[in-house]
Amino acid sequence: MRKHLSPIANDLLCRCAETLDTSIDSLVEDFERGVKPGLDNHSRRLVEFCCSKAIETICPNVGDGIKDGSFSRFTYDMMVAWETPSSTSSELSSESIAKEKEDKRTPLEGNVGQMHDDIPLFYSDMMPLLVNEESSVGEDAFVWLASSIPLVADVVNAQFTFETLTAPTASRLHFPAYDTFLKKMDKCIKYLEKQETPTGIEFSEDEFILHVEGTARTQRVVRHIGTTSWPGRLTLTNQSLYFEASGVISYETALKVDLSRADVVQQVKATSTGPWGVPLFDKAITYESTELSEPLVPELPEMTSSTRRDHWLTLIKEVILLHRFISKFNIKAPVQAWELHARTILGILRLHAARELLRISPPAPTNFLIFSLYEDLPKGDYVLAELADTMKQTTSLSPCNAASMLKSLNISSPIASSVENIKQFEEETSNHSDTLTSLETTIGQVREEAKETIMAKATVEEVVEEGLSESLLILVELVSSLENVLPWLQVVLSWERPTVTLSAVVMVLAFTYNVSLFC
Repeated sequence: MRKHLSPIANDLLCRCAETLDTSIDSLVEDFERGVKPGLDNHSRRLVEFCCSKAIETICPNVGDGIKDGSFSRFTYDMMVAWETPSSTSSELSSESIAKEKEDKRTPLEGNVGQMHDDIPLFYSDMMPLLVNEESSVGEDAFVWLASSIPLVADVVNAQFTFETLTAPTASRLHFPAYDTFLKKMDKCIKYLEKQETPTGIEFSEDEFILHVEGTARTQRVVRHIGTTSWPGRLTLTNQSLYFEASGVISYETALKVDLSRADVVQQVKATSTGPWGVPLFDKAITYESTELSEPLVPELPEMTSSTRRDHWLTLIKEVILLHRFISKFNIKAPVQAWELHARTILGILRLHAARELLRISPPAPTNFLIFSLYEDLPKGDYVLAELADTMKQTTSLSPCNAASMLKSLNISSPIASSVENIKQFEEETSNHSDTLTSLETTIGQVREEAKETIMAKATVEEVVEEGLSESLLILVELVSSLENVLPWLQVVLSWERPTVTLSAVVMVLAFTYNVSLFC
């Protein structure tokens, strides 16, 4: 079977065997022993089998692997080998990529200025090297890896994540961008771990800081209370939102807003803090709940846009939606609940990393977050229902699920070492491959409908714009016709021709008299 593999796939199998401390022949024998009769694409299935074995070994040491680049290189080569597993597929892939480059060469040369305006700094610096020298991977390979390693992306929104990361590079992911993305995630984790606990607050064992602003090294945050304003520090965790007013020397005791109460009516929205809601001051968030006597209104001042406010608004909504999801689908098992928390935390870390990677052109936050994304998409509730069914079949902490990923990145898990909680659900039976296939099918359908909706909205907006432009032209023509009336009015008012002036006065008086009779 190995003779049909591409050189990249053969090399990957050697590295997998070395990682597992076994021989390639032994791996192939294990694969053939469990392969189903009549299975298509044996080369790809062999690559998937060997990669899955190696992934279980490297997952516990993800943190060290990201630092030295070994994890990024190994997993990226897995995607390349998965995309071109056989010698035939390798040749076809090379031809298609070459043709794609040739097709795109002419329009790019004609719009070099526009291209550099749209591409973030990182990509514009690396583009010549990426396109000419490095191999690249497509969406399917990225989604496949996400289904095996949730650190890279969550399988629920991996397609949206890939689209965002590769928008400047013609929907192809190159290794420098992939490696930098993972290192940015690791950097974000270390930064958040160093943040102080809000004053007067003791975190629960499953609480983790997701975002902080208002410190000496970050931009200002101001809380509005009636007509007064107080600067301070704003902290978001996977459980609550905290605001600490700045004191003379240190912060005052934090105000805690519990976001985990699914039984409490909570509402968070964008708001303006200027006089009469002037858009110039449209940088604030209003949080309201039945537990608060008055709304919490933090403002995130920014000179040019509302990017910071939109970022915070999306993160707060994501945490609220996470707890609503857990409550709605009655997910009570600690293993399952923490897995959802872990997937949400990883999604927010990916968003932070993407914002660092694409700093000049910040990505849409919802493309990296599960619940905020499918809350807005048409039929997104179908995907969330499928996700709930999948989560309820989680019976243990596997080496490569989201909770284990967090533990390998030195983020403590409240139930990682609890054998009792794991054994409690071992009696349940599940078929994870079937549920994953069903989930991916539903995601594909929702994504296609989302594209159709976006296209329909774009068409409507274009028609509206055309209608407005036509109405504007008609208005201009009507106004231009008044130019002929102005000279006549000047003649009437100047009494240069008394007959004309008297006639106009009589007409006005007659019109006024008739109107008064009618009224």
